[in-house]
Amino acid sequence: MIPKELIQKVRRIEITTKRVVDSLLSGGYHSAFKGKGMEFSEVRGYVDGDDIRSIDWNVTARMGTPYVKKHIEEREMTVMLMVDASASGSFGTVNKFKGEIGVELCALLAFSAIKNNDRVGLIIFSSEVERYIPPQKGRNHVLYVIRELLYFKPQHPGTDIDKALQFLNRVQTKKAVVFLVSDFMAPPFETALRISGRRHDLIACPVSDPREMEFPDVGLVELEDAESGATMLVDSGSAAFRNHYAKTMRARREKASSIFKSNGIDEIPISTGSEYVDELVKFFRKRERMLGR
Repeated sequence: MIPKELIQKVRRIEITTKRVVDSLLSGGYHSAFKGKGMEFSEVRGYVDGDDIRSIDWNVTARMGTPYVKKHIEEREMTVMLMVDASASGSFGTVNKFKGEIGVELCALLAFSAIKNNDRVGLIIFSSEVERYIPPQKGRNHVLYVIRELLYFKPQHPGTDIDKALQFLNRVQTKKAVVFLVSDFMAPPFETALRISGRRHDLIACPVSDPREMEFPDVGLVELEDAESGATMLVDSGSAAFRNHYAKTMRARREKASSIFKSNGIDEIPISTGSEYVDELVKFFRKRERMLGR
């Protein structure tokens, strides 16, 4: 049985998401992604300026006058949501945890997809692939996906993006638009990312919290790694420690962005301290310009 409060939360997300999709994202989403290709629509008479390669020679022979094939873009796509459910997502110092922001982001993307009649699938992963929902269409399916994201309790605390991407490539043999939502605090994943990026339209959505980039001066404090359980006592009153921490975290983020860029992977940076809808709109508009639409 699904708890009543969870059903109410799903409903609130649907209402909020629908408003944003209808007012801001729908047209941008449609323009940002190409369909699978072109499908035949009809034939019509040849006019000056038509590409001679589009002439339908069979119809032309029967009718005794040139006819061309008319095609339309095949819009239907598959959207895969890959969501990191590792323990590091249970961190946030602004309004919400990183994991909560990830769920809301996926809800927006899922409702944008079904508004354009696309299929939506889900992969939830930690150090293992923990949940897979094959792509389907429709509102009920998307609500099911969102319930899973909200209700799911991972069995493993760690993160293995490499393994999750390998799983994606096995189950999704046709090209898909893939949103990879994670904080990317994980072992090396560049090889799998490169392979997936060649097969799919892969978009990285790194989720971060402002406090991860700057450690506060709170004196002696014991830190625990949420994923490994390892602990460490540090003196946050030391300027040298704080500077080293900031430098290390900045280098980690820059390395991830460099990996995305070098492999042709688009990036939508998401922060618990800013409005992620703005980042989505910015991304869709950038894609639209690139596609010349």
